[in-house]
Amino acid sequence: MGKRQAAQQQTRAQAWYPPPIRSIQETGLNIGILQDLAIKTLYFGGYLSGNRIAELMHLPFTNVVEIVLEGLKREKFVEVRGGGGLGAGAFEYVLTLKGTEKAHEALARTQYAGPTPVTLEQYVAAMNAQARVRLTVQRETLERALKGLTINDEMFGRIGPAVNSGKAIFMYGPPGNGKTTIAQAVGKMILGSPMWIPYAVDVDGQVIRVFDNVNHMPVQDEDERRSTGTGERYDHRWIRIRRPVIMVGGELTLETLDLVYDPANKYYEAPFQMKANGGMFLIDDFGRQQVRPRDLLNRWIVPLENRVDFLTLSTGRKIEIPFNVLIVFSTNMPPADLVDEAFLRRIPHKIEVGDPDYDQFRVIFEAVCQAKRVPFDKQGLAYLLQEWYIKDNRNLRAVHPRDIIEQIIDISRYQNQPPAMTKELLDRAAKAYFVDLEY
Repeated sequence: MGKRQAAQQQTRAQAWYPPPIRSIQETGLNIGILQDLAIKTLYFGGYLSGNRIAELMHLPFTNVVEIVLEGLKREKFVEVRGGGGLGAGAFEYVLTLKGTEKAHEALARTQYAGPTPVTLEQYVAAMNAQARVRLTVQRETLERALKGLTINDEMFGRIGPAVNSGKAIFMYGPPGNGKTTIAQAVGKMILGSPMWIPYAVDVDGQVIRVFDNVNHMPVQDEDERRSTGTGERYDHRWIRIRRPVIMVGGELTLETLDLVYDPANKYYEAPFQMKANGGMFLIDDFGRQQVRPRDLLNRWIVPLENRVDFLTLSTGRKIEIPFNVLIVFSTNMPPADLVDEAFLRRIPHKIEVGDPDYDQFRVIFEAVCQAKRVPFDKQGLAYLLQEWYIKDNRNLRAVHPRDIIEQIIDISRYQNQPPAMTKELLDRAAKAYFVDLEY
């Protein structure tokens, strides 16, 4: 694929945005769902103006929320208590006794009272329209993404084809050599422009919350305000975020890969892979989860092969959602100890991130010293290698230079002296850092 073709493909993927809502029909929801949400919003908010209710529901007041409120007023669920400005949106609304009873009924079904959900059909269409574009990654692109990491030519030659495939990646090797750092850097490089996700999704009156502040990073407002060219704004039930790079570790269970129902609030939390749609899902420390690796991989067979995932509601109904996710498995354990050959075949790209050699270790040490403003000393490094690596037959790790230099800085700060790679400080740092696993 040429650069022009890749740019055109990227532009098409960026072109989707949620068009503004002008009527209740365009929400895709029935008026009963909207009325319940408006009543719950008033129940928790007390006296609210029409404009404020619309703002909290993330819907326009004109032709949408005003119609919802008019219906509630006719049925004597709400009443108007004056206004503080011009226009119908400035009128203040409050629940009646009948409306409070109605709110209790609505809260018994679900206590969700946030932004108005989108429909499942709208969510599926949006995720497919914003599917991650598979761009061709070349050596110079990788070098920019992995700048600051010491990686040999062989490693570049493995990462590049794996990224270009768009398929699952299995990274393995000893701890402390940068598997997670490489995966996150690659994720940020290939995921491209921001995307739109809904705050929540409605499935037959049941709510699935998608957006959360931990895993999603909203873009600035000026980037968020896309236009059709006629000055129209977007559907505020959606929020524009940076494409997610979600990482989980030993806490991952099979239960967290399905819809998680909150019995207290009576709505669902989207699983990790749904929140990662359009981005990367990094499973760190694979093999240390409470679930068996075989069971975990079994869970991914259909999504990895068909690019769709099936989630189960508490009613037993299964829903199909797009699986536009780049999955990366990262492990410190030998692959043969985790899964058999048949399972590894389903993950086409296996990348070993091994220990650095002595030249790479020196380059990393120099870079760390420069970043930490500690004078680099070749003789000091030679002493460290001889006394603490060669004599003890200790493996080099890419993370060691950073950790040892930080130990030296801590010791020097305590002794009120400038940090340096002296034999005394190197010995104290190494003794504090390395642990003899055998007594």
